[in-house]
Amino acid sequence: MPVIRITDPVDPRLADYANLTDVALRSRREPEQGLFMAESTSVIERALETGHRPRSFLMEDKWLPGLAPLLSDVGAGDNGDVPVYVAEPTVLRQITGFNVHRGAIAAMQRPALPAVDDLLSDPAVRLVAVLEDIVDHTNVGAIFRSVAGLGADAVLVTPRCADPLYRRSVRVSMGTVFQVPWTRLTAWPRDVDLLRSHGFTVAAMALTDDAVPLDRFVVDRPDRIALVLGAEGDGLRPQTVAAADVRVRIPMHGGVDSLNVAAASAVALWALR
Repeated sequence: MPVIRITDPVDPRLADYANLTDVALRSRREPEQGLFMAESTSVIERALETGHRPRSFLMEDKWLPGLAPLLSDVGAGDNGDVPVYVAEPTVLRQITGFNVHRGAIAAMQRPALPAVDDLLSDPAVRLVAVLEDIVDHTNVGAIFRSVAGLGADAVLVTPRCADPLYRRSVRVSMGTVFQVPWTRLTAWPRDVDLLRSHGFTVAAMALTDDAVPLDRFVVDRPDRIALVLGAEGDGLRPQTVAAADVRVRIPMHGGVDSLNVAAASAVALWALR
């Protein structure tokens, strides 16, 4: 299929790319339609390196020469059957809703998520981050980057947690969301019992009177840990805190009680590495 030049921003072939800034719409549509968006050359490269399959590419004409080797490798544009759409910047903005200035955008096939039991049964999985109802996509992406960079093994997200494959999450994660094993829980917080049944000590990051300082907790570190991180603002649900095996807090100074959840994840995962 050749490179396709687009002049009409409502061309039906570009439905995957329409209204990318509408978070509510995209968060519903993308999982339903089995796709996610990879934005920027580096993120697309990471997605392809980890085996994700492109549906199509969209870019400004000036990016074509630099992306030619990548497009050739995946059978895109003149080199195969994956379409490559090219448009002027004003048309791209009308299609997507924002200035496309990071190179290409690719619509990718969304992979099937592993079963929770299968992921937890893997003996190599020793440290899991559980994201409870974290709705900010930036925080979700930053946590995935910390998980990848600090050597945790997997991420579990609760039913109300933001989509890790949403465009902003993917971009903030620098594409590490593609390399970290993850899946979505279905019965939280009852799934605390499921974690425990697989031998995980469930450690809730919470500001409770009985919370153990993180530096003390790591002295006698359990073999398998599920570190539960709560939503922005209110933190973890009371039911989750009560169900956990242990409550853990990061010692703070200067009258500050806690860190942003993404920063707290980095501190805790570094300590537990």
